[in-house]
Amino acid sequence: MRPLEGITVITLEHAIAAPFATRQLADLGARVIKIERPGVGDFARGYDARVRGLASHFVWTNRSKESLTLDVKHADAQAILKRLIVEQADVVVQNLAPGAAGRLGLSYEALAAQKPGIIVCDISGYGADGPYRDKKAYDLLIQSEAGLLSVTGTPDTPSKAGASMADIAAGMYAYSNILAALLHRQKTGRGQRIDISMLESLVEWMGYPLYYAYEGAAPPPRNGASHATIYPYGPFPAGDGRTVMLGLQNEREWLVFCDKVLRQPELASDPRYAGNARRDAARGELARIIAAAFAELSVEQVRRRLDEAQIANAQVNDMHDVWAHPQLKARDRWREVDTEQGPIPAVLPPGSWDEGPPRMDAVPALGQHTDAILAGLGYAPERIAALREAGAI
Repeated sequence: MRPLEGITVITLEHAIAAPFATRQLADLGARVIKIERPGVGDFARGYDARVRGLASHFVWTNRSKESLTLDVKHADAQAILKRLIVEQADVVVQNLAPGAAGRLGLSYEALAAQKPGIIVCDISGYGADGPYRDKKAYDLLIQSEAGLLSVTGTPDTPSKAGASMADIAAGMYAYSNILAALLHRQKTGRGQRIDISMLESLVEWMGYPLYYAYEGAAPPPRNGASHATIYPYGPFPAGDGRTVMLGLQNEREWLVFCDKVLRQPELASDPRYAGNARRDAARGELARIIAAAFAELSVEQVRRRLDEAQIANAQVNDMHDVWAHPQLKARDRWREVDTEQGPIPAVLPPGSWDEGPPRMDAVPALGQHTDAILAGLGYAPERIAALREAGAI
């Protein structure tokens, strides 16, 4: 039995943050009913067509859900939604525009008056109050506001992270807070409101650079793929034109690196490079020394030396390399999920799953489950047809 079997989540969601949170609830066995606009759906369905005609973001964050199309501005659709929540929901999740859920009568206060055990998770860019409450917020904008861009990129060019870090952070905190709220309700019988801000979620992840710049100190410099303050730590070229990523964390590793990898043990006792702070200050000189030592070696030979010296290292993989990653294959981390365009691979969510596998059901087509969900509420086929004709569903 999966941990969240028997839990029903109603979600008014789009894009990434809320769908990522609710997909993980579905992984644990929750029934997740995704409310989508008739004819259009979650706008992330239209981001691209890279997965057999389906959008890459959408297939990533929406497997194992049921799609119910409702025009939530239509009175009949609002009645359906309220019934669904009051009769079946344990959790309501929404990341609509600021204030929209309240206008629809979906605030925690309104719902808890009818159902005291309800858990309502609101996800927004900046939170439920404060001067930024009503600002639109997308992942890039929150990466900028949270300072991530200021410490990411090259000295000349700040860069956003390639993955949707603000959305992912907010989705993870929504997910963990919902799990905590379910445990709290189990103990007390009471539901609660959860207010998740993308800005606050990403600022929590920015703890190291924030403290590094504490009380007006200079922030970590941007150094591309190299670590901002630890050296050697980053990409280094090998003689075959390829790149190896390596990292040192302490003086013991520096001694071994000089002796076993560079094969220049005298560097370990050179006072110019004693301690990370001095190595960081001399990174230009050290980069030339390391590049010269690696110039006669292929990337495989460099990695062999690093492995023998027990120095942390990695390949610089692209997405095609990750699809074929030998570690993921060896640990049997790939599964198959269905879509309206046929089966696609999906990586197993992190975890051991000793008590049984996660739920990894199909990615829903738009409105795929509308008739079945309404039938479950007691709507007759002719009434469903009339609602569809009226544009409510």
